[in-house]
Amino acid sequence: MPDKGLPLAAEIGGWVVVIYVFAVMAFYMFLFLVAFRKLRREADIHTVHYGELLHSAFSPPLSILVPAYNEEKNIVDSVRSLLGMNYPLYEVIVINDGSKDGTKDRMIEEFDMYEVKHQVLWTSRKETKPVRGVYRSRKHPGLVVLDKENGGKADALNAGIHYSQYPYFVSLDGDTVLDADAFLKIMKPIVEAKPGEEIIASGGSVGIANGSIVDRGHLARGDVRLSGRPIVIMQVIEYMRGFLIGRIGLSRFNMLLIVSGAFGVFRKDWVLEAGGYEVGTIGEDMELVVRLHRLIREKGSKAKIAYIPDPVCWTEAPETMKVLKRQRVRWQRGLFESLWKHRRMVLNPRYGKIGLVAMPYFLFVELLGPILELIGYAIAVWGLFTGHTQLYFSFLLFLSMLLYGSFLSMGAVLLEEWTLSKYNRVSDVTRLFFWALSETFWYRPIQTVWRLNGLFKSLRGKRHEWGEMTRKGISVESQRKRTGG
Repeated sequence: MPDKGLPLAAEIGGWVVVIYVFAVMAFYMFLFLVAFRKLRREADIHTVHYGELLHSAFSPPLSILVPAYNEEKNIVDSVRSLLGMNYPLYEVIVINDGSKDGTKDRMIEEFDMYEVKHQVLWTSRKETKPVRGVYRSRKHPGLVVLDKENGGKADALNAGIHYSQYPYFVSLDGDTVLDADAFLKIMKPIVEAKPGEEIIASGGSVGIANGSIVDRGHLARGDVRLSGRPIVIMQVIEYMRGFLIGRIGLSRFNMLLIVSGAFGVFRKDWVLEAGGYEVGTIGEDMELVVRLHRLIREKGSKAKIAYIPDPVCWTEAPETMKVLKRQRVRWQRGLFESLWKHRRMVLNPRYGKIGLVAMPYFLFVELLGPILELIGYAIAVWGLFTGHTQLYFSFLLFLSMLLYGSFLSMGAVLLEEWTLSKYNRVSDVTRLFFWALSETFWYRPIQTVWRLNGLFKSLRGKRHEWGEMTRKGISVESQRKRTGG
């Protein structure tokens, strides 16, 4: 037992943290086992050939929406990769959301674009900022640029929906690079849905391209390399844990609340009925998915939102602590906004597993978890330095934090290597294991502070914008410019 001199608040707080962390670990372990079973059952998923889907009459045409704000460095490479995708019929719509750099000019010059007459094909109750011009490529008739006044990412996506022509749309970030078969893979559950089964959205995994070479808008599976920067390596590990464990496990029970804005496909009529993307929010992707789940329950539908682990899209991750902090604070604020807006769903039996499991998980673990984590770190350090706790209690507290952080991350790395094997160099896998083990000692405490920062800013109601990210570029051309080659 703790020493009698231990303040009651610290004693209670310590045990609360230990119980909380082990409860969360048990939940994550359950998700891990679900994900492991699914991935092992589909162990050959990345070797499947999608020729039948490519030529199938049941593969619906797609509208690819690429909202872009100050994406001059990466937008051309991203669009090149999209134009080379394996899919029967699709259009690419780049929405230039009032960029201050040369995003629009780069597109017009590179793809020989000319201005065409405005034509709104879909309408909704969402008004968007004015569209100043619509441009179509002479080289690629299916490529369009909408040049509009700045209104934020959600407003840009809504504008893209209004001008798109096909029943399904894919939302992408401006710096995204996709595997050539990504659309075929992400549409597979929609095309192959059983009679009476309706898939209204599907999300794919996101990989980090820093350290790899993107040539002419493509990154081959065998060319995936791990960055040498520890801050980037830790993000790779985070993505493995979040996508492979969290999203696979939650989607298995139709409880997925996040379809990444970097890569997701949606049924347009459902999105329009749900009200489109919510303007003025940070986490517009999560907010829309929560609203779709709410609509599913309120309509009494059995529609599902799926997650596919293999159709990887690649994106550039922050390489400095300053930019990473800005990103994580923004993510936490987006989470707060989504949960607050839909707070009546939390623990509400009317919304089934979404209200009773998924929403509480995001509230108590993802949003409020950093508070308990910080208390745990503080009590552990205070007890060790002051001697107010017996050694075994401090060890138990430390062990719970280690299991919660480092060992869970190591499990995610192991799961990825067992199944998808994106990193095929021994040195890369070894470094992933080493840095995963170190997470509890430096990276997770920093993340905890940043997430608390985001929570406090949300409570204070500070306004937000797109949140610019300083990008260096991940293409061959960008790297040559940096090195002078």
